[in-house]
Amino acid sequence: MSDLQLGLIVIGALLVAGVLLHNRLQEGAARREAERAFGSRHADVLLGEPAARREPTLEAGPGRSDRDPGVPAGALPDARLDYVVELSFPHQVPAAEVLELWKPLEHRFAKRILLAGFDGRSWMRLGAGNAGQCTALRAGLQLVTRAGVASETEVIGFRSEVETLGARLGASVAAPEIREAMEAARELDRVCAATDIQVALHVVGAQIEENASVPGELFQVSRRDDGLTLTLDVPRTPEPGRHYEAMVRAGRQLASSSNARLVDDNGRELDERALAAIAAELESVRGMLAASGIEPGSPLALRLFS
Repeated sequence: MSDLQLGLIVIGALLVAGVLLHNRLQEGAARREAERAFGSRHADVLLGEPAARREPTLEAGPGRSDRDPGVPAGALPDARLDYVVELSFPHQVPAAEVLELWKPLEHRFAKRILLAGFDGRSWMRLGAGNAGQCTALRAGLQLVTRAGVASETEVIGFRSEVETLGARLGASVAAPEIREAMEAARELDRVCAATDIQVALHVVGAQIEENASVPGELFQVSRRDDGLTLTLDVPRTPEPGRHYEAMVRAGRQLASSSNARLVDDNGRELDERALAAIAAELESVRGMLAASGIEPGSPLALRLFS
């Protein structure tokens, strides 16, 4: 082999090695770029260990899709829960005329709005069939439910619609500052999330009668494959502590008469210590609601936890 041929072979080998090195460097750069774009220091929640299960005797309350109890009778716009726009008239205005102009808002905002009229003596909720005259109105958009907080866009739209209604009726309009109202709503939503719980007790046993029930109580009784479940919707129940005690008594009576057991969601038997701990938690929930001016089971609570 001549020196020329040997030199060409060496040069060719160096070129191939250079290409391979360049490709390797490019792959490394691409990999680092991908890691920066998609990488995370957090563990993959789908590959990691499952989170510890929360003690299930106290459960999250049902969402709006689970039940829709409607607006409690006699409920009026309330600044603690609603964005309330006030309208004042220089003269009396027929309620029927107001309600006719209110219909488009009902179609747009559905059950999240309330309208109250002042007849010179007292405030009353206005709805289909109302007669008489009004000298002032309060229009309210509910800002918080179990589903969460109304959007700022929705509040702006509501305010605009009410201002238009007021202009058509010749009213002066007073409305709260939207940003402050939204901040208060978000704080109320945090309280709602912390206190929206249910207490569930299970009576488990094969000998429970098919028609077993507990009439006249505010807690719910539902069947399960191996027995019954007693459920108390805490924020929607007046005096939840008292009704919890009634539910425990009923559960014990059902268990005793049916040769069954009173257990939690994990099938663990509920002894005096566990039941007392639940009662203490209910008192804590009641205190949190009271600190926000909300009494469990009140019309305001029924609207908030809807």
